[in-house]
Amino acid sequence: MTKPEHLFNRAAEWEALMTFASRQATTAQLGIVSGRRRMGKTYLLRALVDQVGGFYFVATTATAGESLRQFGAALAEFTGAEVPISFDNWDHAVTYLFGLAARGHAAKPLLIVIDEFSYLVKAVPELPSLIQRETDRYQIEPSGTRLLLCGSAMSVMGGLLAANAPLRGRAQLEVVVRPFGYRDAAAFWGVATDPALAARLHAVLGGTPAYRRQFLADDVPASLDDFDSWLARSVLSPLSPLFREARYLLAEEAEIRDTGLYHSVLAAVANGNNTRGGIAGYIGRKAVDISHPLAVLEDCQLLVREQDVFRAGKSLYRIAEPLINFYEAVMRPSWARLESGQAQQVWVRSKERFAAQVAGPHFEAVCREFMLGDGIEMLGPDAAFGDVGCGVVTDSVVRKQIQIDVAVTQPGNGGNRGAVSLLGEAKWGVTMGLNHLDRLARAREVLATNSLDTSNCRLACFSGAGFSDALRERAAKTSDVLLIDLAQLYGTLE
Repeated sequence: MTKPEHLFNRAAEWEALMTFASRQATTAQLGIVSGRRRMGKTYLLRALVDQVGGFYFVATTATAGESLRQFGAALAEFTGAEVPISFDNWDHAVTYLFGLAARGHAAKPLLIVIDEFSYLVKAVPELPSLIQRETDRYQIEPSGTRLLLCGSAMSVMGGLLAANAPLRGRAQLEVVVRPFGYRDAAAFWGVATDPALAARLHAVLGGTPAYRRQFLADDVPASLDDFDSWLARSVLSPLSPLFREARYLLAEEAEIRDTGLYHSVLAAVANGNNTRGGIAGYIGRKAVDISHPLAVLEDCQLLVREQDVFRAGKSLYRIAEPLINFYEAVMRPSWARLESGQAQQVWVRSKERFAAQVAGPHFEAVCREFMLGDGIEMLGPDAAFGDVGCGVVTDSVVRKQIQIDVAVTQPGNGGNRGAVSLLGEAKWGVTMGLNHLDRLARAREVLATNSLDTSNCRLACFSGAGFSDALRERAAKTSDVLLIDLAQLYGTLE
């Protein structure tokens, strides 16, 4: 069965779920589907149930008793019972659920989807253990059960298969529904032919599919000239559902209780404090005191920790959700003005901050994503499986540090030295010149003295604003220099 036309992208996820749902195994099968809210998990699973049939139940924030009644009513509707099915407890409910496929359906797979499973786990903590028991039972007895557990609380869903969790080792499928990549997001929003607009749009909203249709009712900026007014009437307007979305994203995570502390941590990162010590200093805490908030934000996939590719043990933090970064950098400092309807005035005064704290760091991340995809082909076959990251090169001669925004490296193995295939600098709003290239060339020289193979290292300038004539002339004379603009990043022609 082919993927429905109304389901944009998600080809890999659809194939995996369809294979799972129709797998002709004679034992019970378990799958986990997770991902942050607004990614389209429910949309995807409902399309799956529509095609293959099966039982679909979506949990709500309720007590264990009310959830049990809702579950019984949904089962009664599915089985055709004239009255709701009443269970004494969740133990009986889970036993009955697994028995559906065993009674006359062992040779035919029966898809069972429990959506928002994290709500149920909060109300019924023993539920994973009950599912484990029945899953183990139907590894011996015949069963066509194909159970998918889906949820948005990443800390809860991630813990279902971790360490000593009851369901550890029981799942045959684990799907994480992620945001669209920057190119897919541009196609989804219908702005793929306008890279300048697509880049700004992605820096604010990222690749979350629900924001276009469910939140904005297909209100898309008509052109780059319309971007400012679109931002004022959508994200920055107190009448828009996106206005408070960044706050809700944080509040919805089960492990986050002191939202003030977590907002402060995110604000520190949004303001350029991307090391553990820098974050701690910004919020007035000791570095050891923020270990837990950092770990929770990583588990929730709201923060990403990127290892320094040139300095072992060093890492930088980056906000993973663009809308939260935009909120912390642009909206939160002017919240009172925005609530009073001064969106246009706030945006005019925030454009420089947006370029420096939102668009700039986001552009660097997009450039690394490019090198993980099509860009790696520019470096030849030897770099095809290289590691893509960022880092700092320390020039001890002049006692300076050179920030490398995009690096492609190969670890050493056997008798081979570690190698560097690319050193790149990314600038969002700056026309890049020879000074940027010279800085990269110096970094390459320093790395060559540190026992790294730089013989095939190319230098790349990524720019959202263009390149000087002198830099273009230099690049035309040597194959070692790459100039990559927005049109190349988005695979379009200028």
